[in-house]
Parts: sequence; structure tokens; C-alpha cells
Amino acid sequence: MLRWISIVVLVIGVAGTAAWGYKEHQEKNAILLQAENTYQRAFHELSYNMDLMHDKIGTAIAMNSRERLSPQLAEIWRLTSDALSNVGQLPLTLLPFNKTEEFLSNIGDFTYRTAVRDLKKDPLTDKELDTLNNLYTQAGEIKDELRQVQYAAMENNLRWMDVQLALATDDEQADNTIIDGFKTVEKKVEGFSEGTVDPTTPGSSSENHQYENVKGKKISQKDAIKYSRQLFNVNGTKDLNVTKTGDGASIPLYSVSYSDGNKRAYLDLTQQGGNPITLIVNRPVGEKKISLNEGFVQAEKYIKKHGFENMELLNSSQYDNIGNYTFVYNQNGVRVFSDAIEVKVALDNGEILGLTANNYYMNHHKRDIPKPSIDKEEAKDFVNPNVEIQEEFLAVITNDLGDEVLTYEFLGILGDDTYRIFINAMDGTEEKVEKLNGKEINYAGI
Repeated sequence: MLRWISIVVLVIGVAGTAAWGYKEHQEKNAILLQAENTYQRAFHELSYNMDLMHDKIGTAIAMNSRERLSPQLAEIWRLTSDALSNVGQLPLTLLPFNKTEEFLSNIGDFTYRTAVRDLKKDPLTDKELDTLNNLYTQAGEIKDELRQVQYAAMENNLRWMDVQLALATDDEQADNTIIDGFKTVEKKVEGFSEGTVDPTTPGSSSENHQYENVKGKKISQKDAIKYSRQLFNVNGTKDLNVTKTGDGASIPLYSVSYSDGNKRAYLDLTQQGGNPITLIVNRPVGEKKISLNEGFVQAEKYIKKHGFENMELLNSSQYDNIGNYTFVYNQNGVRVFSDAIEVKVALDNGEILGLTANNYYMNHHKRDIPKPSIDKEEAKDFVNPNVEIQEEFLAVITNDLGDEVLTYEFLGILGDDTYRIFINAMDGTEEKVEKLNGKEINYAGI
């Protein structure tokens, strides 16, 4: 009797294990399928947007009406934004693609700056027409290369998940048709004339300026793992996955990931200096046990520990028992918005769950900030008189043309809504108006 009972229990156990394994397999396949569909959509949209951008640039060259040219250039700018968004959704983190992204960004900068000026009073110069012709030719070359990759991928049923795996494992034996195609695109862009778009144009990217604040000694992969274990709060018996960025990337990184049960973590760490660029920790967050202010203390302690000096809290919010904090750099009493850091803190135990410092490392440098030409009271005259101003600061922001400008930043209330208003400190121009969520923003340092 006991023998039969044991057999039945064993059969039930095996069946249960098989059912669990099958369910896990199905869930994994569903996640992989969703990721594959996202990659496929992003790639086909990228190819379509490049086609459309090429056509729009050609149409702009043929136009004679200034009234029609401005909207056409604005449309090209929109398409470059869409194309950059598409690239950002592809698994190309480990593949150097920064030249192509810079090329698209430069097209966007050029077309936007040209579109917003009065082309009747200040028409396109011969140099700008030459620039448009060059961009047309180069966009056509990129479009053709992407079409070839698209054809090969569809003809051979290539999967983007295989691309991601090949990049992560440096698998030379895998079918790298897609990878080779994108490398060809990058080489073509690198071969374009450096003078295609004026590199001195304010707001355009500059390779010499990128990540200039990353300093320190180069750390080893072993050091990166040791640091990540401390940050992820895992012991030495747990395995961490580590990969390096490819040659030619805008900054050499270690990408470290960890997964165990309900906890998953990911970290991008600079090889030079061991500076954290991006941190994501995904785990269930329990009942709130610390306040938003206590979470701020943990966030501030964390960024100081990692060398982020003179940072000032811009705003804080809470969502699902997670505190979200945005810090900006303060240079001699002036808030610099482009040098921003975002930190997430679990309000159940104060653990750091997220960090985004890419903007800080891309933009941070000591600035030569001019003295305002108008005083604070004069600047207030340019604010809507119905806005009840609560606080004011001096701030450096990047305006719609990509230029850094000194402004007076006013926080004010109109009706039930809160607004952040930026008035140019040199000429009184209303540079930006942002509507804020009054329930989430904390103006008084919590």
C-alpha cells in the first residue's frame, strides 16, 4: 500500500514539476516574442522614417516658396526625432552606433534652427543649400543600406533576439547579417564630410565635449563586479553577468546584470573611474516605513558618496512607495538644468533602486555664466500677471534652439495649477513655461 502511495505522490510531483516547467517556458517565450516584436517594429519604422526623411529633404531643396519651406524643415526635424527614438529601441547598446546618432541629431539641429527663423527676412544661404544637398545624398546612402538589411532580414527570417545574443556574447559564428549591415551604416556616416553641418552651431553635439567629466583610474572587470555586488546587495556566491561596450562607443562601460527570484538589477559603470551612469533595481517594494524626506537623505548621501558635488534638489515625488528625486548642479547660486541626476529610493528600507546620471556626465563642466542684464523685479514684469509667484531662482537652461541661456526661474500658481516659468535674464524673453504636478512637486527642500 505504501509503495502505491509513494508511486502516486511521485507521479503527482513529476507532473507538477512538468507543468511548472511548461508554464515557465511559455512565459519566457511570451516575453521573448514581445521583445522581438518591439525590435522588429522599431527597425521597420526606422527604415520607413529614413525613406521619408530622404524624400522630404529632396522636396525642401526643390522648393521656392519660403512659406512652404519652414513647415517642410520642421517636418524633417520631427522625422529625425522619430528615427533617433527608433534607434534607441534597438538592441545596439554594445554596437558602436554613435556616429549615426550624431548625424541624425545634427540634421535635426540644422533643420529646426532653420525652420524657426524668418526665411523671408533671412533666406537660406548658398552654404545652407549646399548643406541640404549633402544631407540629401547622405540620407539616401543610409536609407539604401537600411533597405538592404531589411530585405536580408525578411528574406532569411532573421531575428533581433539573435542579434542581441550575438552582441552580448561576441559570437563570431552567429549569423551577423544585421550587425554587419549596421556596421556598414556606421562606416558610411563616419566617412561623410566633417563639414556637412557646421560643428560650431550651439547645441550640436561635440565628441570632444562628451563625458568630459568622467575622471579617475581605469577599473578592472573584477573591480566592477565587486562594486556591483555591494550596490545590488548580493553575496559572493551569486553570479553576475558582465559585458563591455564595443570599440568606438562614446564611453567605455561595464554593463552588469543580476537576476534572482523577484529581484533583477542592471548597472552601467564607466571603465574609467568606475562612475555609475545608469542603475535599475527591480524588486517588490513593501509597505512604506520611511518618509519622502528620509528617502531624500538617502538619495543625497548616495550621490555625494559618488562624487556629485554641489547638487541641489529640484523636485521630489512618490509613486508606489518609491521616492523619485531630481537633482541639478548649482554653480555659485545658479541652477544648471542640463547637469541633472535622477535617483529612486525604496521607501520600505531606503535602498537605492535607480540612478540616471547620463545627462550629468554628458554636459557637466564649469561655465562662464554672465551677469544678468535685467534684475529680478524687471523679469517679473514679463510673467503673466495672473500667476502668483512663490519662488524665484537664477538658472541656466537649454532653450528650444539648443542654446544655453541664463534665466530667472519663477515657480508660480495659476488657479489650481503650478508652473515653472523661465524668463531670459538678458532681454526678458519668455524662454519656457512648464506645467507641474502640484501634488508631486516639493519646492521647499521637502
